[in-house]
Amino acid sequence: MKFSRFAGSLVAAALVSLGAAAAPPGLPGAKYTLPNGLEVILHEDHRIPTVTVNVWYHVGSKDEDPHRNGFAHLFEHVMFQGSKHVGEDLYFKYLERAGASSINGTTNTDRTNYFETVPANQLELALWLESDRMGFLLDHADDKTFKSQREVVKNERRQNYENAPYGLVNKTIVEHLYPTEHPYYRTTIGTPEDLDAATIEDVRAFFKKWYLPNNASLTIAGDIDPVKVKTLVEKYFGEIAKGELPPRRAVPGVKLDHDVRLTLEADVELGRVSMTWPTPKMYGVGDAELDLLSHVLSGGKTSRLYKALVYDARIATDVSAHQSSAQLGSRFDIGITLAPGKAADDAVKLVDSELRRLVAMAPNGDEVTRAKVSTRSSLLFALEKQSSRADMLNHYNQVAGRPDYFNDDLSRYEAVTAQAIMEAAKKWLPLDRRILTVVVPTKGAPVAGRLVSGGEK
Repeated sequence: MKFSRFAGSLVAAALVSLGAAAAPPGLPGAKYTLPNGLEVILHEDHRIPTVTVNVWYHVGSKDEDPHRNGFAHLFEHVMFQGSKHVGEDLYFKYLERAGASSINGTTNTDRTNYFETVPANQLELALWLESDRMGFLLDHADDKTFKSQREVVKNERRQNYENAPYGLVNKTIVEHLYPTEHPYYRTTIGTPEDLDAATIEDVRAFFKKWYLPNNASLTIAGDIDPVKVKTLVEKYFGEIAKGELPPRRAVPGVKLDHDVRLTLEADVELGRVSMTWPTPKMYGVGDAELDLLSHVLSGGKTSRLYKALVYDARIATDVSAHQSSAQLGSRFDIGITLAPGKAADDAVKLVDSELRRLVAMAPNGDEVTRAKVSTRSSLLFALEKQSSRADMLNHYNQVAGRPDYFNDDLSRYEAVTAQAIMEAAKKWLPLDRRILTVVVPTKGAPVAGRLVSGGEK
């Protein structure tokens, strides 16, 4: 898994020269579970007098009911508006007055998280706020609050999707990569139709269904005394009642048995080309190999695709490759921004040539070493920020089954060979079974893009 990079002394000590190995620093997290099912993860770090509180609810857009697309994200907004003992719009004010930072929440396909970093002497405030909305949100949330946040989300969709250059291209790809019954067919932002159809009764039902202590994990990381923290956690979370979780839906397999070509028009300056393949789930067999493969293809200006398309042929202004890992299944994407006047088909030919070369001969030792060092440094740099460590612990707990998976995460990359990268490319990136998407600059078309041809499923 990739995390943002942060500089610092811990990482400087851990990073080593190419080809060398250092003892991994680890990411310790002591985990225990309350009688109501809430998983609690404690991580001590006394370097600075702050504490991060990070709560994961194990629900994302993949868990939404039919015709309620976007509801998990909508609910994230509702959670900040107040609860039984916290008035409307007071959540941020309480924390900001206490000197808090990094106050936010995010939603993706697999989970919703909420987090804040506070001075160590304000930990009790953060725990009270998180527990009040976990246990008593419905005592406050009313139709007025719900409708106002629904409009906020619809405006967010307009800004980031409908009115953004290329904004609906990825949504189009997703709808052709996954079958309609697959949980990832639904995008996190949702549709205006489903958002408009949602009611306050839906809010209440969603909360009762998913926002349960036995469907959540609470990480507390920083300058803490574990004994005192356990007392506070019991005080604020211990009496919240557990609930009965619904069974998770069966997940159909994702497999392309033929080429899919999509052509979109968009009122943009530069054309784009992308190639998309379904790939194994996060931490599955092949996931690490494909992650390293993405570095070989586009990790820096000496990488294969950058050199071929941007530097040599000058057919593109930018190129990227990425293994987008997720809990139920992943996707591998190659994206190209075309230079003015350059043809999409010419770019495709160059990419295909590089992929054929890769499956015929494994990447060389320097390429593999650079990919491993880049991945290792990304993970190590993430350890420098307290809030990042808290989120990592919750992530590993949900996806890998235990919060102390950090060293195992590092090890799975270190174990990958050049031959394994070549075999992964051969298995997962066939040239005759992928989604090929071309965005054609077209004056007068929607800036976000519109599908004009292709896409038969």
